Amino acid sequence: MTPRFSLTIAGMIAALALAGCSSSTGDGGTSQIFTSEYGSVTDAGYSIPAVPISKVDKQFHRQIVSYSTKEKPGTIIVDTPNRFLYLVLPGRKAVRYGIGVGKAGFAWEGEAYIAWKQEWPTWTPPKEMIGRKPELAKYGKDGMKPGLRNPLGARALYLFNQKGEDTLFRLHGTPEWNSIGTAASSGCIRLMNQDIIDLYERVRPGKSARVIVKQ
Repeated sequence: MTPRFSLTIAGMIAALALAGCSSSTGDGGTSQIFTSEYGSVTDAGYSIPAVPISKVDKQFHRQIVSYSTKEKPGTIIVDTPNRFLYLVLPGRKAVRYGIGVGKAGFAWEGEAYIAWKQEWPTWTPPKEMIGRKPELAKYGKDGMKPGLRNPLGARALYLFNQKGEDTLFRLHGTPEWNSIGTAASSGCIRLMNQDIIDLYERVRPGKSARVIVKQ
């Protein structure tokens, strides 16, 4: 574990008591749940609306859970069937986020790494998507500008394979909070904007930032 990552984890643990989190002992190993962290956020000049979090199944709220794995801290594991993303922490713990995943025929599985990350990214639809939805052709050259309606939301983490090739899959934010827990995307993994901002701050791009997507 790098010193910088150690400091990130230490800072996170120290902040738990101040984060408005609550404890739970009846939901399969949750130690902290961050239900109060979904209020409105002002970020880079954008006003991200609050999520009506009471309408989101509690299992998909950000939380610290018990999690046994052989993977190193800092690894991201996407559990597609159960709609969870885990960021592995030391001590058999993980931060668990609720996610939306690819609809049938668009899901992806395998291993990749986070090559780079971007705040308020521009979205450029792949050629295959433009073929299915010709109305998106206007974004094919310069992309859709960042903003609250941008499909990538407030942050994006870009997944590359071990050959250094762009997989075209992303971990990204979404304004469509009601899609969390569903299979609704065109293959990418989506999180609520408040959650992707949190995840973004915890990861450092590079080949050590492994992402494992399980179907």
